Amino acid sequence: MDTADDFLAGRFEEHRAHLKAVAYRMLGSLAEADDAVQEAWLRLSRAGGDEIGNLGGWLTTVVGRVCLDMLRSRTARREDPLEQRLPDPVVTPEGGGDPEQEAMIADSVGLALLVVLESLSPAERLAFVLHDMFAVPFEQIAVIVDRTPVAAKKLASRARQRVRGTVPPAEPDPGRRRKVVEAFLAAARGGDFEALLAILDPDVVMRVDTGGGLWTISGASAVAGQASGFQRFTTSHVVEAVLVNGVIGLVGMENGRPRSVMSFTITDGRIAALDLLSDPPRVAALRLTTPGEPL
Repeated sequence: MDTADDFLAGRFEEHRAHLKAVAYRMLGSLAEADDAVQEAWLRLSRAGGDEIGNLGGWLTTVVGRVCLDMLRSRTARREDPLEQRLPDPVVTPEGGGDPEQEAMIADSVGLALLVVLESLSPAERLAFVLHDMFAVPFEQIAVIVDRTPVAAKKLASRARQRVRGTVPPAEPDPGRRRKVVEAFLAAARGGDFEALLAILDPDVVMRVDTGGGLWTISGASAVAGQASGFQRFTTSHVVEAVLVNGVIGLVGMENGRPRSVMSFTITDGRIAALDLLSDPPRVAALRLTTPGEPL
């Protein structure tokens, strides 16, 4: 690699964390986000940077286009409901992760929000993510989706209404969140239906991804009815506290290896959403190398 290539690669690296954050919100997949960022680098290396005035804007547009194509391809082939799955969680120790991980989960991008984004059309998702999360102007978004700025604004507006009506507001206080998770864990270990019921929001939604498809349980009684399953999970694994997309969650360890990740959305002192990823290959792919705090 010559000096010019080194310089261009250095400029690209300055934007990598931002691009990964954009791609993760667009795709909900860590591996696909990496692929999108790598494709942006390949296109930049072919184009060269001499004629690009705003490199950050150019790269964001490229990543947006790449992600839009990937979403459209995914939508076209996803006819079987068993192909639906939870987005990849970003799991870090409670003390925080590296800057790239922190950029990916800034602004409370929890799994509950990513699940809702999965329900949007590819163009709606792109417009919402780029404008509402990264303040990209509609004129720039319009070029990516091949529509007018007014139409791009309408895409974001429709997506925003869907998000507002579906994603529960999260408890902002980390200490309160931790107390609720600890109460859940105590109730789960005891298989205590009544104790579980007391900390679940009446409209709680539980989503479980075991690798064989995504299934959902709604309502406090139905979720608390899984008490025996929670008990097996919490007593057959070493349960450690971690941050899942920036909010306290749990990792179930077996023989020193992570087997499952549990994420919580907590509102008004109760669990409003509970997401469990227990697909061993996907959990292993998260490369959880830093142990959490045993609970």
